[in-house]
Amino acid sequence: MQATNISTGQNRLRRALDHASGDKRFKILEVHMKKHQFRQDALIEVLHKAQELFGYLEDDLLLFVAHKLKLPPSRVYGVATFYHFFNLKPQGEHTCVVCLGTACYVKGADKVMNALQDRLKIRPGETTPDGKVSLLTARCIGACGIAPAVTYDGHVAPKQTAEAALEKINQWK
Repeated sequence: MQATNISTGQNRLRRALDHASGDKRFKILEVHMKKHQFRQDALIEVLHKAQELFGYLEDDLLLFVAHKLKLPPSRVYGVATFYHFFNLKPQGEHTCVVCLGTACYVKGADKVMNALQDRLKIRPGETTPDGKVSLLTARCIGACGIAPAVTYDGHVAPKQTAEAALEKINQWK
């Protein structure tokens, strides 16, 4: 059983490295890693660059990073899944992040989220089938004074209502 798992892991790594050989983005990522001297403590910077280049962090990309930085894949995956700003799935053309921190929630973020889910017919963490909108949540974006806050394509909008959020989303459709 253990030999099978090791063999499967090696096959995935080999496949990831083969995939990397024909894609210029991997070369750019390697240059970025070299700039950081392949230091393991540069993992977050490297993951940011990888996401910038690829749009999201797929499994093969995480294996590539782990191999190049000589880190266990579990550590790279753990960092990528711990931080909210890393995406493991392709994102839509537009992103809508609803803050569900305490202040936002008390001021009606749940109503904003429910309205968006009903309109878009997706759940948090999903993208509409046409690839237009990704709906995400944040534990807190640190904008409690303007709660409830929603981030549209990286721009924070204050004191959002369900109606205001739907109006913004309708502009994207």
